[in-house]
Amino acid sequence: MTHDAEPADPSSTPAPGTRPADPSSTPAPGTRPADPSSTPAPGTRPAGRVFVSCDSAARSVGADEVAERIAAQAAEVEIVRTGSRGMLWLEPMVEVETPEGRVGYGPVAPEDVDGLIAAGMLTGSPSIAGCLGLVDELPWMAKQQRVTFARVGVVDPISTTDYVAHGGMKGLRAALELPPAEVVEAVVESGLRGRGGAGFPTGIKWRTVLGAEADLKFVCCNADEGDSGTFADRMLIEGDPFTLIEGMTIAAYAVGAAEGYVYLRSEYPDAVATLTTAIERARAEGWLGPDILGSGFGFDLQVRVGAGAYICGEETSMLESLEGKRGMVRSKPPIPALQGLFGRPTVVNNVLSLATIPAILADGAVKYAAYGTGRSLGTSVFQLGGNVARGGIVETAFGITLGELVNDFGGGTASGRPVRAVQVGGPLGAYLPVEQFGLPMDYEAFAAAGAMVGHGGIVVFDDTVDMAAMARFAFEFCAAESCGKCTPCRVGAVRGVETIDRIMTDTAGSDRARNLVLLDDLCELMTDGSLCAMGGLTPMPVRSAVRHFGEDFHA
Repeated sequence: MTHDAEPADPSSTPAPGTRPADPSSTPAPGTRPADPSSTPAPGTRPAGRVFVSCDSAARSVGADEVAERIAAQAAEVEIVRTGSRGMLWLEPMVEVETPEGRVGYGPVAPEDVDGLIAAGMLTGSPSIAGCLGLVDELPWMAKQQRVTFARVGVVDPISTTDYVAHGGMKGLRAALELPPAEVVEAVVESGLRGRGGAGFPTGIKWRTVLGAEADLKFVCCNADEGDSGTFADRMLIEGDPFTLIEGMTIAAYAVGAAEGYVYLRSEYPDAVATLTTAIERARAEGWLGPDILGSGFGFDLQVRVGAGAYICGEETSMLESLEGKRGMVRSKPPIPALQGLFGRPTVVNNVLSLATIPAILADGAVKYAAYGTGRSLGTSVFQLGGNVARGGIVETAFGITLGELVNDFGGGTASGRPVRAVQVGGPLGAYLPVEQFGLPMDYEAFAAAGAMVGHGGIVVFDDTVDMAAMARFAFEFCAAESCGKCTPCRVGAVRGVETIDRIMTDTAGSDRARNLVLLDDLCELMTDGSLCAMGGLTPMPVRSAVRHFGEDFHA
């Protein structure tokens, strides 16, 4: 059951980072000498700024202690807490500002700091152990096309000065110069599709809300990131919350909404704190409120914290929870674009969809649409997890192959054993064998292969995985997380667990074929009869496991 909880008082909840609370006291970038030729080369003097991630993944492996140790040993440097660059296997990573760019060191343990400083880390010395070189030139970073994540890991996430200095607010200013309908059409032209999993064209949804007549409209951001192997929403909010705020404000202007809500899961306390602080600072800057940037347009945002129900990742369940009810799926029609939150027309988009909007308005729809392939235009943020050597965030144009992500970026398995299967799209996504690693990351290509891109999560398994057990887990997960409103999902998932158990305990094999047919029939019923994607997609991992790894069901 999901309830809403008001976030803590932002004034009493310090967001991650070491910047002062008053944005006006945040030092502006650009205080270094303008002419690089007049600045000493790396290795000749301590850097002015050192960057350490405050992302919760980095903090979990000691980033706070690393930052504190650097501060204790080098009081003359300014330590800036940023989001993570997404190379999670290198966290905690320390970046040192040099005239050539930021030089990285990592992973850095707290006990390593004294020795690294003595060896010249604060001068950007490239000759010491642990030096990665210029971060922007690392293969992991150089091969990406970062649009949505352009500022993540670069800026202080709660500094309005940093945000503007790195291109923030250009999209909103451009939008306010256009009639709302033209803003909507720019999003349509960009080809942006929902990054929450369904892949529905964002601009078409906005066009529907714009055309709906109502006394009040809403913009809701679904940040209830519950899929296994997904963490991009969290990293975006912790690393660049103002881009989400800007994107939601543009959406509100485009459709005529006055209020917005970010539905954020309670398992992300750092994200809640960072976003709450960012909203307060945006109000202070006039980026939110009754007269945004002097335009006469008014819009404001609030954070609502969910209690952890997976089903609230489905848009209508989220709306029920926002209204203070139990998170249960609504029947459609009516669609939320016409009757959403409190029965009013509502834009419901995922974090990554809304956070991409500022770049589209700032740089133009045509530039964004130039990325990608077919009907899958733009870039997508892929998340590598599971048994993978190099886990983290990769933002690149649609069309990159699954094998490139797993092998080139991910480096294969962490165990060193051969990859056997990859699940793409969360716990309801298909299991794909290595024979399909040539599949391009493209909505239509994946659908044709009986799979889905979903939220971009990629979970890697080596050759020790039992795929029958993974199929059973899909049913078990659905049984636990179903809202219970429709029979195919509520009962079908339980029967699925029972059927797989019968298959696996049939040592004689006398009834195995009959039960496999029954399993397929059950999957068909759930796919066609379930009210929402929870029950409708649960058969996808089951069927893919049987199709590609059938030998595990005969073991």
